Amino acid sequence: MAANSPVESEHLTVVEMMQAYGTEDACHEALEELRWPNGVECPKCSSRAISRIRARRQYDCNKCRHQFSVRVGTIFHDSHLPLSKWFVAVYMMCESKKGISANQIKRMLGVSYKTAWYLCHRIRAAMKEEMPEQLRGHVEIDDTWIGGVIEGKPNRFNNKETVIGAVERGGRVRMRHVPTRGGRGFRKFIDQNVSDETETIYTDQYWDEGSLADGNTKHRTVNHGRREWVLPGDVHTNTIEGVWSLLKRSITGSYHKLSKKHLQAYLDEMAWRYNGRENPFLFRDTLVELINAERVEYRTLVSPRERGSLPM
Repeated sequence: MAANSPVESEHLTVVEMMQAYGTEDACHEALEELRWPNGVECPKCSSRAISRIRARRQYDCNKCRHQFSVRVGTIFHDSHLPLSKWFVAVYMMCESKKGISANQIKRMLGVSYKTAWYLCHRIRAAMKEEMPEQLRGHVEIDDTWIGGVIEGKPNRFNNKETVIGAVERGGRVRMRHVPTRGGRGFRKFIDQNVSDETETIYTDQYWDEGSLADGNTKHRTVNHGRREWVLPGDVHTNTIEGVWSLLKRSITGSYHKLSKKHLQAYLDEMAWRYNGRENPFLFRDTLVELINAERVEYRTLVSPRERGSLPM
């Protein structure tokens, strides 16, 4: 890949991004560099003896005569949307700390709401970390409720969903939508995402102090019910509380409401952005994930399972 390639630039501004990727040719060239850094390769026979069909932005394999484009075999394959609009949507979702709504993408790209909504969900699907590394060091764990109250129903949790999260201090976050508070769902999340070598786990009073400890891991708690926020020894859950604050401001300010079915996708998007907050190549890395991501079917996204919305 060329050293001065725009896609390799750190912290592209929106003006620089538009200048670099304002044409389809520029976007195709960038995807080619990301997909085949060692030269274009035939997806059918892996040959690198390739001829270019520039008028159609395609390639012709000199060995098996298979014709293909940079979109083939990627999440872009079945999309009629210009790559330049894909690039704008990816950039805005990476750079918007509180997220960006499909309605805003619709207005920015001049597309229908259905197209913008489907586009955002395909990008979110690529932002999901597969087999993420376990958290270690000093880890805070907490849960929260997402949703609002339905008027006329007595239970104040009648339209809320439970989310559990864990965050390394100064590091990464993991979040999961679970069916109910506590029980096996919480313990499974911790076992999968928090390393046995973690030095200290911090929680609120929901967990009995020491219940998450083992031979090399301490467990300390704060009791918010007794207005304990920070105890001596830097015992607090302020980091994960800050994550919840950012998540809820994203829903209230950007999305306004979201479905129970897609709640995990929004959690994955926020975690991707949070974990990449110091990554100067987050835009590039998201494009790479899109190249390698599996296709997301529209009919699967809109199937009626758990479609109810969660107002805030």
